Amino acid sequence: MRIDPHLLTPARKKLESEQLLVPRKPPKAPGSVWFHLHDTPPRTIRARLAAQLPVYQALQKEPFKKRLGQTLEIAILRALQQQTTFTDFVGSFLDLDKHDDSRLYSKEEPPRRLGNRDIGGDRRLDFLVRHPTAGWAGIEAKNSREWMYPDRKEVIELLSKCLALDVVPVLIARRIQFSTFVVLNTCGVIFHQTYNQLFPMADAALADQAKHKSNLGYHDIRTGNMPDARLIEFVSNHLPAVLPEHRKKFDQYRDLLETFADGSMEYREFAARVRRRKNGVDEDSDFGDIEPDLDPNDEPGDEEL
Repeated sequence: MRIDPHLLTPARKKLESEQLLVPRKPPKAPGSVWFHLHDTPPRTIRARLAAQLPVYQALQKEPFKKRLGQTLEIAILRALQQQTTFTDFVGSFLDLDKHDDSRLYSKEEPPRRLGNRDIGGDRRLDFLVRHPTAGWAGIEAKNSREWMYPDRKEVIELLSKCLALDVVPVLIARRIQFSTFVVLNTCGVIFHQTYNQLFPMADAALADQAKHKSNLGYHDIRTGNMPDARLIEFVSNHLPAVLPEHRKKFDQYRDLLETFADGSMEYREFAARVRRRKNGVDEDSDFGDIEPDLDPNDEPGDEEL
């Protein structure tokens, strides 16, 4: 089993401090950090970068990243079309049968308003679904390599939008770190891990290169926008079953979620207050005994480089 990145990062930093592992920032891959052993011959490093960099650069191109994001959204739409609980859901693609996935499809986004509530700005959720008793839920899809930590921008944005519309937040992503689930599930947020990154069928050759063990090693890549059995099960059965309970949690912890989402409360205090409220302890007591695994100390994307 793979170790969560929040455990790998301290180990990597220790190897760096002992000068056993050397960081490298290739000029052709700005913003990324690559590592090699201290005694790796320069010729070997050059050869590895020559093989890996073109694949990495192809994954960073904006047109590809936009189509990548749509791939998971389309899979979720197809799963929603197969379920029967949510008679009302908003968010669709208008031209799936008009061309292949080498081009962007036309997305019909959910409205930014529900009744008198307004997300504000040019922001939308990926999907809105209405449960017969729990009301509305907002779904966000994140088809990225990075693990979803509780203080990541994508998570904060989901909370902010769902709080504005008073809808239960639902996050579907490749990997969700343990502390994200422990803290935010308590507050009513619903999660589903796909365990795969979905690539467009048009990019099957790039997918093969990226997941090859001698290249980037992204072994969990899957091509196509059809939902697998796990995603169908989540949308059809698990999500409808847990929404009523999570609606109650969301209402109970709304005040803490709001102060965390608007930036007025740091994550560590937020996590401590959630833990204390859950355990019936005075929330204004000292925050020093927060459990270490509830403190996200990873560098975003670090586990993938």
